[in-house]
Amino acid sequence: MFSFELPEDHRILRGAVREFAEGVIAPQAQELDRTETFSVEITQQMADLGLFGIFVPEQYNGAGLDYLAYIIAVEEIARVDGSHAATVAAGNSLGIGPIYNFGSEEQKQEWLPALCAGEKMASFGLTEPDAGTDAGGSKTNAVWDEAAGEWVINGSKIFITNSTNRLAAVTVVQAISGKSEAGRKEYTCFMVPVETAGFTRVSMHKKMMWRASDTGELFFDDVRVPGAAILGQRGAGFKQMMKTLDAGRLAIAAMGLGGAQGAMEKALAYAKERRQFGRPIADFQAIQFKLADMATEIEAARSLLYRACWLKDTGQPFGKYAAMSKLFCSEVMGRVVDAAVQIHGGYGLMQEYDVERFYRDQKLLTIGEGTSEVQRMVISRSMLKG
Repeated sequence: MFSFELPEDHRILRGAVREFAEGVIAPQAQELDRTETFSVEITQQMADLGLFGIFVPEQYNGAGLDYLAYIIAVEEIARVDGSHAATVAAGNSLGIGPIYNFGSEEQKQEWLPALCAGEKMASFGLTEPDAGTDAGGSKTNAVWDEAAGEWVINGSKIFITNSTNRLAAVTVVQAISGKSEAGRKEYTCFMVPVETAGFTRVSMHKKMMWRASDTGELFFDDVRVPGAAILGQRGAGFKQMMKTLDAGRLAIAAMGLGGAQGAMEKALAYAKERRQFGRPIADFQAIQFKLADMATEIEAARSLLYRACWLKDTGQPFGKYAAMSKLFCSEVMGRVVDAAVQIHGGYGLMQEYDVERFYRDQKLLTIGEGTSEVQRMVISRSMLKG
């Protein structure tokens, strides 16, 4: 039976992450956003806190906790700053996750300890310039060179988080590796270390959101990797990517939930301090109703997301609930930050106020890892299948 009561270790984790986020990230968030600076130092401090590999067993240097613990950590970071929440979310769901879930024992032993320690970072190469929502439209290809005993990869990826900073060490890349017996494209995932010849990474800037996170374009020009670079089995790439996105949607939902919570708290504090017509604006019913709507939607979002995590942690089908959580939490944050900026009035449009950054950071949540429209498709298809 699903319970709303969090275990003690989850409550302790929440407190520790909140203290870190408020004490370390919050004082630097605005400046890092302004200068578009990815902080290696903060990333390694988050690793020291155990925020990478939370759900990975201790034998691979992980924390050995469940997925809900990880989601709570992302939620608390997002409550303060979206960029650093994105670093943690992508580092776990898209970097560590595929290797832990699909990698061979040798691949796990080689990569997971350093990834969980924050000594290295992994990224997830799926999106391409002409293949976003349509993941099946990928053009990056891998051809087997029989004489050399190597795969040769050509193509490009775009909007890849944690791919160009100095900790970035490996990218899991989906590529077309041939055709199935039915004539359909066969997709295989390959682990490509960043120092591999022909692999070029370019950092992307001038983003509207997550300006202190690392986003890159990846180019593969006759990149050669051995057969052992395949993640899992040949031809399993598409299913691996879809399962990875299912789990990753929970992290995006956590970013929406945490961001909404942070924006509401900023709006509440401002409403108590800001005076108009001789009294705090919090005294006015129009403001009170906005705050009430914020709080109600946030509580509903948290309940939905935590239930989805419970389903995953107990080994039950959770894909529909992951899509629901991602859809609802990301759109709740949109409504909350809009109201928070409205409560701040003109000041809400100024960079010195955190709600301005929250307002920008929210938008990617309705686009990344499947747009809101895609989530509605996933949910409705699940319903129609009964």
